[in-house]
This record gives sequence, structure tokens and C-alpha cells, in this order.
Amino acid sequence: MSSQTEPSSRPLTILLVRPHSHLRVAKCLQSFLHLEPLELEIVAGGVPEGERVTILDIALEQDPVAFYEAKLRALRPDIVGFTCYSTQAGIVKDLARRAKEILPPCLTVAGGIHPTIIPGDFAGSPLDIIVRGEGGTAFSRLVRQFKNGAPLADGTAILAVADPDFGSQAALKPPHFPPVEEIPRPRRDLVDRKKYFSVWTSPDADNRLTTMYPNIATIRTSTGCAFDCNFCVVHHMMNGKYLQRTPEDVVDEIAGIQEEYIYFVDDETFLNPKRLTRIAELLKERGIRKKYVSWARVDTIVAHPELFRLWKEVGLHIVYVGMEAMDEARLNDYGKRTTVDLNWQAVKILRELGILLHASLMVDPGFTVEDFRKLERVIIDLIPAEVSFTVFSPSPGTELWKKHKDDYIVDPYLYYDCMHTVLPTKLDLNLFYAHFARLYRIGWQHNPLRLNKVKVPFREVIRSMVNGTKYIIAMRNIHKDYGPRQ
Repeated sequence: MSSQTEPSSRPLTILLVRPHSHLRVAKCLQSFLHLEPLELEIVAGGVPEGERVTILDIALEQDPVAFYEAKLRALRPDIVGFTCYSTQAGIVKDLARRAKEILPPCLTVAGGIHPTIIPGDFAGSPLDIIVRGEGGTAFSRLVRQFKNGAPLADGTAILAVADPDFGSQAALKPPHFPPVEEIPRPRRDLVDRKKYFSVWTSPDADNRLTTMYPNIATIRTSTGCAFDCNFCVVHHMMNGKYLQRTPEDVVDEIAGIQEEYIYFVDDETFLNPKRLTRIAELLKERGIRKKYVSWARVDTIVAHPELFRLWKEVGLHIVYVGMEAMDEARLNDYGKRTTVDLNWQAVKILRELGILLHASLMVDPGFTVEDFRKLERVIIDLIPAEVSFTVFSPSPGTELWKKHKDDYIVDPYLYYDCMHTVLPTKLDLNLFYAHFARLYRIGWQHNPLRLNKVKVPFREVIRSMVNGTKYIIAMRNIHKDYGPRQ
């Protein structure tokens, strides 16, 4: 398709799509956590006034492709845009192909992490344009150019897949992000708010939960991270920048959110203690009472316990902490710039403050049976806490990912979910995932709700048991996704 169109005076119809997943484990995880498509809500917030925009989340649909095609025929959009993680790159290409078959004149666009990091992967695909970097501003400009019949690709923030030398730009550095004040507010009104929830295991003061699955909103107060862990793509994607919204802007948005529960989806929320202190103070001054979950680094918790005490007062219930490992060698290998001692100090501080810890730990493909046994003992020492585990996986586009380019045992895009190993394991895959699933089973058996005897609606206890069992079985059977070993 040409990168130039005829000017249009009528309102454009724009369909923004969150794709589904092809991996069983990811589908099972959605029974515990399904957050709103905030990235698409922000993109929609930048669409010029007067255009018609629809957000389509097909991730939970029983037949997502049929549902998507029916919407294409009903809405007949001028522009179809997709958000895209690396695991969804193949799916997005297929959805774009289907859009072209049903509506040949439509403009197909992909944005998100994968197009930003590895744009060359979309060369020769049914996608007309990719949006790199901050979609809320770049897509807004794209819509205006499309409406006015102007060239679409500018060679920096937006790149046309049809560009003759596009394939050679596969390793092009990510574009610079715009100032945070230019990023639009999300259009939360464009989605069904009742669809989005997160499992919640932090009880109220009377040791009771009215629901384990509250509807939850998400908010992004910053973009990027000041650290550069070697397995993480954030530092590379942001060109090392850490962009922060003002406390006043953040609190204004929180005040307008209808949900009682809010998930901070920043890559690292608490890196600037002064800013977070001011946000908490403004929440207190304005009498805003919500329940929050956020991520934090252990060194931030240890250096600023008073900050977390203040946030406990304004509603912080759960903190996700990427501890990654409980041995110094692996922490150094991962470039975490933390220590085992700092990990345990952070655990102690959160316990004393009454903030529930969700500890995220990493399993290395080189794990032996004894390594798994050590991690099992760590789980017991961490309780009462939530625990989750990922498999060490180089992020597509990073130097570590390029270093391992000859080592991958499976498509490193389609299986990059940090649950499927993309690197060879020391143990047989079947045995590796038997131990991996056992970690989750031990964590589930020592769930803080059980240990603290929290009162929970009985029907939700049954729901969580059924969903938990399905999830563990799915993880136990991950090895089957790889097919016959050579």
C-alpha cells in the first residue's frame, strides 16, 4: 500500500486490537490476572477529536479470530492498529492479513514493544506501517497524516514496512520518547471495565476479603527504568531514559478512576522517593482512598522504609519485588546490582509494615535438581508471601539476546513469555518443567490466604483451586510445546 492517501473529510473509523495468545500457560494465567489494555487506551486518547475509535480486546474470547473478523465486517475500519509483544508477532501478522482480505483498502498498523525493538521482523508482512516508541503521540500524528493524504512514514518515530531498505534497519535504535506531558490520558471509557481484574490476597483489617478477584484499573506514572539488568529490554527500548509524570498529574488521574483497586504498571514506580512521597501526600490531602499494588526494587525498599510506611497509610497493599535470585553469583550475572542480604532486608521491612510481598524469582535453564531444591527452601523461608517464577530468557533485541542467537531451541519471539525456556536446559525438558511446576505448587500450598486464615467467599475458594490446578498442570506440560527433541 502507498504511504500516501487521498485527503478525507469524513470521520475515520479506527479499530485498535489487543491480540490473543497462542500459549496455553498465558491463557491459564488470564484466570488470575487480566488487566485493561492501557497501551491502547493511551493510543486512543491521542486520536484526534471527531474520529471514531473502538478498542477490541480479543484475548478472552472463546474464538478470538472469529470474533475479530466479525467486528471487521461490522465496523469496516479505515485503520486497524495492533499492540504487539514478541510472543504475538506471528499472530499480529496473521490478523493483519485477515484484515486485508476482508477490507483491502484499510491501513494496517502495529505498535508496541516488538515493533519498537525489532522493526525488521515485519518487513514483507501484511502490515503497512509500524509505530515505534510512544504510541500515544506517534499514532496521533499518523492519523492526521492519513486523514490529510500526507506521507505516512517519517523514517524516525514511524517506519513504513514497504520502505525498500526497511529490512536492513532491523537493528535500528529505538526512537526518542516524547516529553511525558505530551502523552495523552487513557480513554478508559472505550472498554468494558468489568472484564479486568487481578487476584488479590491482601486482607482488610478484619482479616477478610469481600472478593479475591476485584475489578482493577491500571495507571502508568513513569516510563523506563534507571537500571540496566541484562535480561530486561526496558533500558534498551527507552535509550536509557526514565520519564516521570508530575505528582499532581498522577493524582488527578487517580482521582478520576472509578475502580477501588489500582495497579501501578510502571517498570519501577518508587525509584524517585521525593516524587512518590509527594504523590502520597497529595492523596492524603485530597482524601483519596484506594488500594494499590506496585513493583519496587529491594534496594529502594531498604533505603527508604519510611516511604513505604507512608504508602501503607494511603493504601499500598501489595508490592511485587523482582528478587530474581537468592545467591550472589546469579544476581551478579543478571546485573541486578543488589545482594542476597538486601533481598532479606526488604522482606523483613515489608513484613513489619504489613505490606504483602509478592516475590518474583528466576529459574535458570542451567538449574540442576539441587538448584531447584534450594529454591524450594527459599519459598518456605519467604512465607507468608506470594511467590512466582520465571525462566531466565534474553529479551529480544538486547545484547544478551544477540549473544545467544545460535543457542535458541525454539522460536525466540513466539516463545518469549519467560515461562518457556528459549535456551537449552541442563536437565531433560520434561524433568525441568516437573520441578518448575513443583515450585508453583509449593507456593500455592503456602499461599498467604491459607496461612493467615483469611475469610474468603467460598465460591471464590473453589474458583481459585480449580484455576490454580489448571495453571500448574499447564506449566507441568510446557515441555510438550517443543515437539520431539532432536
